[in-house]
Amino acid sequence: MADRAARGLKAFKRGHLVEYIALIHLMLKGYRILGFRLKTPQGEIDILAQKGRRLAVVEVKQRRRREEAFETVSYVQQDRLWQAGLSLQARRPRLARLDLNIDLYIVASGQWPEHRINAFEKTERY
Repeated sequence: MADRAARGLKAFKRGHLVEYIALIHLMLKGYRILGFRLKTPQGEIDILAQKGRRLAVVEVKQRRRREEAFETVSYVQQDRLWQAGLSLQARRPRLARLDLNIDLYIVASGQWPEHRINAFEKTERY
């Protein structure tokens, strides 16, 4: 049990490090960070960022392969991210006029981090 707890703590810390890498990278790309680990009724938003008229809800994933990270974001999670973003826009008038996008920030073993802009297209459901 102690070994399992130690592995869990290590993964937790590694996850936080990846989120900080994403924050710094996004800022270097000209994004203004509006929120970090935001809790909403629909779920947690890892990073909320703005660049121009673009409002990005950024999901951060670390996996061995990039495609593995992309595949781990289920349709249910995508829907929660959209709903969380829409909810924030409804509550904050300044955000309501921005174009909402769901981005994916991927850190994969032995590869440069990748920021996939508008990784999950908005579908007819919304």
